[in-house]
Amino acid sequence: MKKSNIIYASIVGAIILAVILYFSLRHTEGDGHVHTDGETHTVETHTDEKEPTTIKEVELNEAQFKASSIELGTFSDKNLSEVINVNGYTKLPPQNQADVSVYTSGIVKTITISEGQYVSKGQIIATIESPEFTKLQEAYLTSKSNLEFLKLEFERQKTLSDEEVNSKKTFQKTKAEYEIERARFNSLQKQLNTLNISGNGNTTATVPVIAPISGNITEIYIKIGSNVEAGKPLMNIVDNSKLHVDLLVYEKDLFKVKQGQNVRFILTNQDNTEINGKIFSVGKSFENETKSVAVHADISNNQQKLIPGMYVNALIDAGANTVKALPSEAIIKADGREFIFVLEEGHKEEVAHDKKEGHNHEDGDKHEE
Repeated sequence: MKKSNIIYASIVGAIILAVILYFSLRHTEGDGHVHTDGETHTVETHTDEKEPTTIKEVELNEAQFKASSIELGTFSDKNLSEVINVNGYTKLPPQNQADVSVYTSGIVKTITISEGQYVSKGQIIATIESPEFTKLQEAYLTSKSNLEFLKLEFERQKTLSDEEVNSKKTFQKTKAEYEIERARFNSLQKQLNTLNISGNGNTTATVPVIAPISGNITEIYIKIGSNVEAGKPLMNIVDNSKLHVDLLVYEKDLFKVKQGQNVRFILTNQDNTEINGKIFSVGKSFENETKSVAVHADISNNQQKLIPGMYVNALIDAGANTVKALPSEAIIKADGREFIFVLEEGHKEEVAHDKKEGHNHEDGDKHEE
């Protein structure tokens, strides 16, 4: 008898436990969350395909709603800019970089600048000495004298030829000698101009080295007494005032990028100061098999001290889209999370939903769902 009672009691207990579990699970699946006045609840729901989902809500009763002076509002259509996040680096155009070299060999006599110094276009930055310069000036002066004589002789023979006093052959010979000497003189004059030598003064064995552009000296490869060769760089000059930014845009975003779009970027390793720019050119080929295209942007506020090769993070304003948005005042921040209050149908209370539950917003004054 005792054994039958035990079995009966076990059956009744199992039935009661099954009923409690049934209604508990039914309530959880139906609501997905629990409401209590002024309290926060966490409920985990499980499905066969997804990870457990945590739902966080705060429900306010009517008295709490009135005491909080909450104003009701709704989503509105706003034009928010679509941006493309890209990386890149600062770059200097080739026309703002220069190698300083000479057109003939010689020995360095003086160096008048130092690395990092700013120089102006046409400024003397060094001098080169060579006996070849003296020979060139001598040839120039000799040619100049011969040209003056041949010019007078050419004019005299032309007059005699017009009057048929001398033969045409004599006139043609004088004309040929004059034109040959004139070509030689012009060639020597251009060589002197290239070497920055004036052919009108006394001969000199020293010639100046002139800065081809304005900018800062980055490297000097020579020293006093160095032997220089024609075409070999003596030093480098860069003009960073024309610096621009090369942004690497991947294929999926390339169709959104156009000339004239605004760019905002910050220097990766600097003080995160925002710098503005504008796209002036979009590349037409991929960069080094990276499936990215170089997009070139001018720098608008160039007061920053920038040098070539600095890495940047940039946002390209790719246009405006109409989205559902909320004012920033509708976002409540608490305990490191962000919430919005939602008025549910059939309730006189306001429920605060964690924004991570599906209410997203953009940084700034407007927030979107």
